[in-house]
Amino acid sequence: MKHIVVQGGTDGMGKGIALTCLRRGDTVVIIGRDQKKGESFLATADGIGAGDRAHFIRADLSLISENERVIRHITEEFPAVDALVLCARHFLSERRETVEGHESTLALFYLSRYLLGHGLRDLLAKAPRPVIMNVAGPGSPTGEIHWQDLQMKRDYDGLAAQMQGGKANDLLGVAFADRYGANDRTRYVLFNPGGVATSFSGEYDAATRRHVEMLKRVAKSVEEGIAPILRCLDTPPAEPVSAFVEGRRMSLADKSFDLGDARRLDEKTRELLSR
Repeated sequence: MKHIVVQGGTDGMGKGIALTCLRRGDTVVIIGRDQKKGESFLATADGIGAGDRAHFIRADLSLISENERVIRHITEEFPAVDALVLCARHFLSERRETVEGHESTLALFYLSRYLLGHGLRDLLAKAPRPVIMNVAGPGSPTGEIHWQDLQMKRDYDGLAAQMQGGKANDLLGVAFADRYGANDRTRYVLFNPGGVATSFSGEYDAATRRHVEMLKRVAKSVEEGIAPILRCLDTPPAEPVSAFVEGRRMSLADKSFDLGDARRLDEKTRELLSR
């Protein structure tokens, strides 16, 4: 039996992965902000006879303090973490800051994943074949890191903020492997599932909403989207960090995974979190 932690496990692909792991006999912890969706997950777990192995932690993961609370809770309650699955994101057409002063998309899509990965590393190290599965967007030809304005205080655009988050997560995987070295047993997997018909959590302007509805009609099902992710969870790649697009391995020679940029972003992130 494995211990699986799913960030963003109350909906979409995160929920699909969590329920599949429960059905296979694993203990699963999901983290999300919606109490009703969390209770629904627990009710479903009860219905399949897995209620004693299902756990829900309600948290607003756009807040640094809430990520730290979640890390403390999991560390106190569980002996190890075999897999950390990072799925949470929320689209915002208009810029918003958290009460802690961070741009909300950056905070949820990137900073939360940074904190949970590093914060749960000691528990991951106690598992026989630990893996971090970061479901983001490696392989995307668009997007950039706004080095002089990470929080996009100037000229905010919702899509640009999401694309920056994807690029930041690519560099996060590289920086994680770089910091802990080749002898670290935790495997960091960056995974682009392609178009998947989830709820597309977000607050959209009218034009973006129309585009999202079109994407939903042509996207693959959640079951199709999570199948290659589950295979990677079952058999993590041998390399410290790897990237996949819909199950196909991607070369880390791509500029998206530049080690110098990864170190630069890691330094900027630590500065941001220390303020």
